Amino acid sequence: MLNIADTLYRWCREARPFALATVIRVSGSAPLPPGTALAVDTHGEAVGSISGGCVEGAVYELCRQVLESGEPPVRAAFGYSDDDAFAVGLTCGGELEVLVQRIDPADQPHLTTALEQVPAGVPVSVAQVIDGPQRFLGRTLSVFGGGSAYDGTLGSRRVDRATASQARALLRAGRTARVEVGGDADTCPEKLTLLVHTQAAPPRMLIFGAVDFAAALSQAGRLLGYRVTVCDARPVFATAERFPHADEVVVGWPHRYLESAEVDARTAICVLTHDAKFDIPLLRMALDLPVGYIGAMGSRRTHEHRRERLREAGVPEEHLARLRSPIGLDLGAHTPEETAISITAEIIAHTRNGTGLPLSRVSGPIHGSVPAAQVSSTAPLLAA
Repeated sequence: MLNIADTLYRWCREARPFALATVIRVSGSAPLPPGTALAVDTHGEAVGSISGGCVEGAVYELCRQVLESGEPPVRAAFGYSDDDAFAVGLTCGGELEVLVQRIDPADQPHLTTALEQVPAGVPVSVAQVIDGPQRFLGRTLSVFGGGSAYDGTLGSRRVDRATASQARALLRAGRTARVEVGGDADTCPEKLTLLVHTQAAPPRMLIFGAVDFAAALSQAGRLLGYRVTVCDARPVFATAERFPHADEVVVGWPHRYLESAEVDARTAICVLTHDAKFDIPLLRMALDLPVGYIGAMGSRRTHEHRRERLREAGVPEEHLARLRSPIGLDLGAHTPEETAISITAEIIAHTRNGTGLPLSRVSGPIHGSVPAAQVSSTAPLLAA
């Protein structure tokens, strides 16, 4: 639902009831991930998409039905129709399941507060019951303040505490995911399945080396939703004017900057300096951090020399195995812009467990599953 938070917040402020259709399960080549939503208000206005167009009409009518009748939340599944490709179904060959529920803003004031946070970029999670006893279905609980507080209820204080704990963990990791609570005497005898919608701070891309390749890469990184930092020890090159797409430009020794930088499992570190006096202390530190991607520019000869220097500096082989060098996929890139695409393509493939091969040469779903620990709901990487 956070993909349409700005409109939902406006409807909540106007106390306008609406029907919310949320993707709660996908399989095969379904085009949009769980958590994506479509909503319809009392005037028939629709916002969002749950399939890229394949089943929008059927879901819209289901939303109107639930909204007008006031009936409890309903679940509906859609898949490809072999008999009639124009029938309601996913012509891409995948399957998806949606939960459709009526939302009355007055009944869930915490949801208005949560939706308000999204356009401002404030971290927030909303846990939504998508499976379990009918009386729980569709209930929500919101976690605010980086996880320090929560509001709303799923039915009992113990279930709320357990849910808030799960939502905090997902908020720290920047994940939208399904979780289960209950099913035991300590929380609730009935098991509930929740979809935790998360807006976390954008993942970081740290680019070291104020070179032309960095200018193109900072633009590509920003397009993918990263908060981009360019760092270089040379003040004549590390200027905001040279890197207008970077969120910040830092003048300083790379390893000293990295020493105090906030990083996590979604962080991408790109070393473009190919200068040993910068690279070795920087990579020695980077390879010991729990970041998602580490790549370094340079020729194969430079790479082998760099690996020897890092071994001499005490970097173990299992850490060296994390280094992507020469950086990027083999796209035949030459220009800085082409090289930036090569690098970001490798980051996407690494993050999504992709092969990097042409889709025409691989089998299976086009939209593969996403490693749970590496995805931001507000910064989805582009994938085929």
